[in-house]
Amino acid sequence: MSFLKQTLTAALFVVATFTSFYTSAATDATDATTQANTQQSATRPNMETLKARYFDAAREGDSAMLSAFYQAGLDVNVADEKGYTALILAAYHGHTDTVNFLISEANANPCQEDNRGNTALMGAIFKGHVSVAKQLIFADCDIDEENEQGQTALMFASLFDRQEIINTLIDKGANPAHMDKAGNSVADIALSQGNYELAKVLREQNAN
Repeated sequence: MSFLKQTLTAALFVVATFTSFYTSAATDATDATTQANTQQSATRPNMETLKARYFDAAREGDSAMLSAFYQAGLDVNVADEKGYTALILAAYHGHTDTVNFLISEANANPCQEDNRGNTALMGAIFKGHVSVAKQLIFADCDIDEENEQGQTALMFASLFDRQEIINTLIDKGANPAHMDKAGNSVADIALSQGNYELAKVLREQNAN
């Protein structure tokens, strides 16, 4: 039995109870039969349903549901088949409060990569979630952490012209002279998107 399966099984009772609470709060209290059937169903979700519930909670920014899983013993850094952790998913979907909860309270690893080497920070930059990206920039990670293509967070920011994030990354020490595995520099990426002004600024910084 995999670690994910074992820990999700352990989480079953707590999450079922939590789900039942939500269900009963939203259901007419006079319909006792419906409540009983709902609660009985909630206590016996299959493993795939339980996994889906956990990762959906991350996508939806449901910190309370995530907390229930962790209280039951689930590893906060467990990942799905694509390598996505709760933190990666919450960051990608722009849930600032959940990202803060996962890092500050649940002790999620902000440096963990998915199966392609992308981090939560890269996902937040890709989607343009500035507040989430800034949280992750100041996490204790290598600011020039690379994905499998040799791309860094600064390259993502350059590709999508996230100027505010670019400035914060450089202030934090990101290397504007970095080159990916294809030989592209950060300035080259900006130029490929027609962002001549950014490319000029980056090249000037490289010269200094």
